[in-house]
Order: sequence, then structure tokens, then C-alpha cells
Amino acid sequence: MTPTSIAGEAHKLERGTMSSNESLPGTSPERMPVDVFSDSEAAARAAARHLAEAIVANTATGRKTVLGLATGSTPLGVYQELIRLHREEGLSFRDVISFNLDEYYPINPAELQSYQRFMRENLFDHLDIPAKQVHVPSGTVAEADVAQHCRDYEAAIAAAGGIDIQILGIGRTGHIGFNEPGSARDSRTRLITLDRVTRADAASDFFGEENVPRRAVTMGVGTILASKKVLLLAFGEHKAPVIARAVEGPVTPSVAASFLQEHADARVLLDEAAAHELTRFKCPWTIGTVDWTPATSRRAVLWLARKLDRPILKLTDEDYNEHGMQDLLARHGNAEPINVEVFRSM
Repeated sequence: MTPTSIAGEAHKLERGTMSSNESLPGTSPERMPVDVFSDSEAAARAAARHLAEAIVANTATGRKTVLGLATGSTPLGVYQELIRLHREEGLSFRDVISFNLDEYYPINPAELQSYQRFMRENLFDHLDIPAKQVHVPSGTVAEADVAQHCRDYEAAIAAAGGIDIQILGIGRTGHIGFNEPGSARDSRTRLITLDRVTRADAASDFFGEENVPRRAVTMGVGTILASKKVLLLAFGEHKAPVIARAVEGPVTPSVAASFLQEHADARVLLDEAAAHELTRFKCPWTIGTVDWTPATSRRAVLWLARKLDRPILKLTDEDYNEHGMQDLLARHGNAEPINVEVFRSM
């Protein structure tokens, strides 16, 4: 696969990008770069392109590419695109070294829910990556040896030169890897206890929450932040609230993903559903000018009424002025005709 073909794919993918916070200089409350795509497939292809470009560039200079990989439904589209690039465009993974984020503990690698099995079936078995260059935390190491296993995992990452690109998903608790709420910024690979919400979300995979392991081995926040580049992917409406907290909220251990705001090269790739709680989609009038269509006006008035906990017909000129809706107010002269129009439309 050549850099030229990768560049051609980049051009096609850029046309699938719906919007980026880079188009809102100085106004967006987003604290890291965010790209929003029409659907999860387009976002996954864009993420795969980032990986492919790094592999091609590094291979051309004789360097290996070190990838940090995630499991679950979120990165599946990325892996499917990487497999396609390998089969159809000749992208080779012979010079790739991979480190997975985490693994349940304890779990046998042959088990259906094992992340080692997941990675083999969904990626590694379809590529030319040498088996010795694949690393996944062990779910079978004796408990007395887990701490040393974690230190060895960190040492292996360092010996490989550090992770070039880390792929992440995000859990409803804001966890990246299995770094649950309360994880420290400088945490490293370790054995952790899974949050109740995380175990509940995994219940369907294990045919019942009671079967979900209570612990896991995970890279730490500090391990992730040491990566040269980070790509966080999130798809679906259920991820929208935590994405808004991670991207626009304060940096806090209660949302481990918020630490990515401090990374020099972290980027968030979303579909429209996962982006809908971001300010530029939820209430764009609070950060800049908008095109006041009837639909936008209705959405803004409903948002204002909910925010102030006030009936629509009781909204005042001051309410509009104080919440970024001055232009809408100016078009109608005062609040009353806007209130009446929206009220009647309901």
C-alpha cells in the first residue's frame, strides 16, 4: 500500500466528516479536537486511515509501528477496515507491534468473552502480523504474579519505543480501558475492580451480570497518556452524555476520559448520535450565530423553557437576551410572537 493511495482514501473520508470543533475558534467549549461523522462506519474508516498512514510512513523509514488496541463493539469497524486495506490494498502489518488495553481477570483465553480471543477472531487472524508482536494482558496469570505481569507489560511497551497510536472506546462511567472512576492520572497497568455499571453493561456478553468477572487487568491512565497519539471513538445516543462530560467538562478522576484533554495529540471521533449532547449541537446559539429556521427556533425555545423551568408563554425578552438568542428576538421584535408560534406548533 502506498502513501498516495492512503492520501486518496483520506480525501474521500474528509467528505464524510460532518463537522469539527476546529470550525469554532475561540467559541467552542470543547477542550480537545472532535470530528463528527454521518455514521459510525465513516468514523471507523477515518480512524483506520490514521493507523494506515502511520504504518506506511514508519515502514518507509524502517521503523516499526506500535499500536494500542481496544476491544468491544466500538472498534470493530476500524478492524474491518484494516482487514480490507490489508487484503485489497496490500497494507502489511509485518512491522506492527500491538498492545491491547485490557483483559478480564480471571478468564481463559479460549473463553468466548476473552479479549485475546476477540482480537484473534476480529483482527489478528486476518493479518500478516507476527504472533510474537501481539500483546494482550493475561487473564490466567496466578494472582500472586499479577503485579509483576503488569510491570512486565509496561516494560514491554517501553522496550518497543512506546505506543504510536492508541485506539480507545469509552464506557458509560467515562472509563478508558478499564480505568474506572477514581483512577489517577499517573496510574499504570494494574489489576482493578470493575464498576457496577461496567459489569451491568457487559452482562449480555456473559449471559448474566452474575457471570461477569469482578476484576480486570488494564493499562493505566498514565500508560494511555504516554501514547504519542490517541483516537477515542464513541457511537450511539447512549454515549452522548459521557462524551459531553469528557470533552466539555473539567478534568477529573471521576471521568477518566477527561484526562485526554491534557494530551498533546488526542482526537475524538463520533457519529451524530454520540455528539448530540455537545454544546454546538444541543444549543449552538449559546456559542455563536445560527441559521434561525423554524425547526431551530422551536428547538431553542423548548431548550430555554426547560432550562429555566418556565412555561413557553411566560418566556421574556430578558430570557432570550441572556441565553444567546438575541438574534432570534431581534427578528421578531419581542418574545411574545416567538412564544405563541412555538406553543401553537406543539
